[in-house]
Amino acid sequence: MKTLKHIFLTILAIGILQSCIVSEKPNMEFFSNSKYDFKGAKFASINVPMVLAKSYIKKALKESGESEETINLVKKASKIKVLTVTNGSKEMLEDYSQYLKDHHYEEWATIKHDGDDVNIRVKQDGDAIKNMLITVGSKEKELVFVDVKGNFTTNDISKMISSVSGK
Repeated sequence: MKTLKHIFLTILAIGILQSCIVSEKPNMEFFSNSKYDFKGAKFASINVPMVLAKSYIKKALKESGESEETINLVKKASKIKVLTVTNGSKEMLEDYSQYLKDHHYEEWATIKHDGDDVNIRVKQDGDAIKNMLITVGSKEKELVFVDVKGNFTTNDISKMISSVSGK
């Protein structure tokens, strides 16, 4: 029984640590489609293990002076995936937007910040929001995609957008 427990704990630890590894393969469905021609775009992806990361994220947000709404939103997140793309094209971003529309994501906000465009889309079922996608596009053809899964309300997202758009 003790050996079984050690094996289980070892497998669990490997699973948690493995999810921290940065990969050059896309971790989001649209970008992992091998039929799409990404024309020289390079990817870096990471799955953030929330068990380990929540306390660090909340601490960093508090230190940087983020609003309480944003910090409370992190508490409700259950999984975060981050994908960065270098040499991304405007066409690829447009195709991604169409993909999200086809998969029932609603655009909630587009915010301009220091020359970058930040776009927030959600997949909603009644008042429950289980998935939020944040896209950050810069002038230098660099894109960042953040896929946040959790149990959010429309009010949570609205408060977060209001607090961020004032900065």
